[in-house]
Amino acid sequence: MMFGWSLNPYMGCAHQCTFCYVRAFEKRADRPSDDRYGASIRVKTNVDEVLRRELARRSWKGETVAIGAATDPYQPAEGRYRLTRACLEVLAEAANPFAIITRSPLIVRDIDVLAEAARRASVSVTFSVPTLDEKIWRLTEPNTPPPRQRLRALRMLRDAGIEAGVGMAPILPGLSDKPELMADVVKAARDAGATSIWTNVLYLRPGTREHFLTYLARDWPELVPRYERLYRGRAYLGRAEIEPVRREVAELRHRFAVAEPAHAPRAQPVPPALSAPPTRRRPSPPRRSSAPRPPLATAPIQLSLDALAPTPISAPARRTLNRRSIVSAA
Repeated sequence: MMFGWSLNPYMGCAHQCTFCYVRAFEKRADRPSDDRYGASIRVKTNVDEVLRRELARRSWKGETVAIGAATDPYQPAEGRYRLTRACLEVLAEAANPFAIITRSPLIVRDIDVLAEAARRASVSVTFSVPTLDEKIWRLTEPNTPPPRQRLRALRMLRDAGIEAGVGMAPILPGLSDKPELMADVVKAARDAGATSIWTNVLYLRPGTREHFLTYLARDWPELVPRYERLYRGRAYLGRAEIEPVRREVAELRHRFAVAEPAHAPRAQPVPPALSAPPTRRRPSPPRRSSAPRPPLATAPIQLSLDALAPTPISAPARRTLNRRSIVSAA
């Protein structure tokens, strides 16, 4: 998933995947990259307002914005704060193209906004589904929804005419790289209507490396020597290790005839009546939550996932869009 600009309504991710590459960014920023990462998240409560201002700049060229490059935009906090939805509404009003990557079926809540946005600009969604193997999923993606729920959500988006595909990443050597496991994912993605499938192999930068290897030693100790050998002195594997995986997935795409269907959505001109952003109110929190929604603030807040108690932090969110080269500092 290539991008030039990214948008992340939250900092930190409650999914706490053992292989998460953002742990490396956290370590560089002198923030916890171990088990503490994801135990609390920062909520950018004014993110949609700042986004609207930035899209209105004369210098903005309407480039595609990647949502979820450094956090899952549909992690549990989104059910309460609805900030990702608010950002999608802003992007739709501006007819600005965007791409989303997520591991959560919560995205189906926003089918109405996604469908409207897709009528105005290019919109795509990628569901991250590295494997359907239950043991590998449970141990490496501990707080994520089951992969098959993600694929059911993909089907719902496709039925609504929204372009949606699967990212098989990261593939874990000796675990999810088995041909039969990769075939299961590609076939299930095809059956769900995926318009694209891509893959990438695990890379281990400092911060991610220590955390992942600790859990590998706990769950698959027999693989530790192999990983120490594979990643000795490097974070990224070479072509000799990566190309066989990509070639296998490419062959599976061909075997299962994964291709863009004829009814894939195409961007359409925005009608004049829709060219001006409509007046709207921020959506109310879900009824099932008894806790009141925090008031809109000029500063993001720190959210404790244990008590859902917001605590203000000092730095205001003055920008939302980040160049790819500095996304790690976002």
